[in-house]
Amino acid sequence: MLLDADESHLVLMDYQQRMLPAIHEGSAILARAVQLARAAQLLGVPCWAVEQNPAGLGPTDASLAPLVGKTVGKMSFGAGEQLIPRLRPPQRAAGGNARSLPKHLRKPAEPEPEGPSSIVLAGCEAHVCLLQTALELLDEEFEVWVVTDACGSRTERDRDAAFDRLAGAGCELVTTEMVLFEWLRTAEHPKFKDVQGLIK
Repeated sequence: MLLDADESHLVLMDYQQRMLPAIHEGSAILARAVQLARAAQLLGVPCWAVEQNPAGLGPTDASLAPLVGKTVGKMSFGAGEQLIPRLRPPQRAAGGNARSLPKHLRKPAEPEPEGPSSIVLAGCEAHVCLLQTALELLDEEFEVWVVTDACGSRTERDRDAAFDRLAGAGCELVTTEMVLFEWLRTAEHPKFKDVQGLIK
């Protein structure tokens, strides 16, 4: 199973000004998030930023904030409640009294829009907000792809324990380059050189 850019949303969690200095290898993790967001822009993948208690932890880092399409604030650790209604299109209300029409005049029912099936998720802290959000998304039957080299916690032990649990729960663990090259699929993609330039 490979990622498909047309079926993906990128969710970047809690890369906030007051949190990043406490995160193990925070600057490297932020750099990977910026790569992901730039690639998402180039390839038309919707990109979300999530902020934990923005009044206390500050906004999304200034290097990342201009690259995201929408920002969602939260106080709960998991962001499923805020994200899921936005990631799934609203259900259409049933229209008219079609049952009163003869069968040959009724239009066939249109399938409901499904929305993205793959959520590419990265952020801080891996063992708290990211973990709880991933599990909430899995419960709602999204495919969750966790970008390990763009995730962090204050300690390596907590981060690695989160990865073990996420893999056991059914998340796909990937790296930034895996995501970028799967979104592209081929060196003939019109944006290949632009995306490749983000890595070099």
